[in-house]
Amino acid sequence: MAFRIEEVELGENAGLLAELVACWRASVEATHTFLTPDDIERIAGYVPNAITSVAHLIVCRDDAGAVAGFLGVDGTMVEMLFIDPTLRGQGLGTRLLDYATNELGATLVDVNEQNDQAVGFYGHYGFRTFNRSETDGMGDPFPILHMRLA
Repeated sequence: MAFRIEEVELGENAGLLAELVACWRASVEATHTFLTPDDIERIAGYVPNAITSVAHLIVCRDDAGAVAGFLGVDGTMVEMLFIDPTLRGQGLGTRLLDYATNELGATLVDVNEQNDQAVGFYGHYGFRTFNRSETDGMGDPFPILHMRLA
């Protein structure tokens, strides 16, 4: 299966937003094992706004045009990176991150410390922790690692 990466303008495309939110949910349910179902439901309320407010939205699509994953960048910060869990391990996250770093100049990312898979992924890519916060951006007790591309 071939995949394509494209920067998109979300605009009023409710169908695409719904696909991105569904991808987010599937990814989070597969990787954020420290979150309860109630946590996921609460956070899901913020996701559409987070997706629509990111400066650069990069989408990975499969041959049929379905969303396989997506990434959001603001300035030098990777704000979000989510991959359909059925497609993990095929290099899609790396391709999206390559676009973010090479095309958009992204060098920073915040990662949930409890998401070992993401911490490992970013570490393997070359990001290194330079700071840590006890709570996430919403003030919840989910420690965040602040990482910079070495």
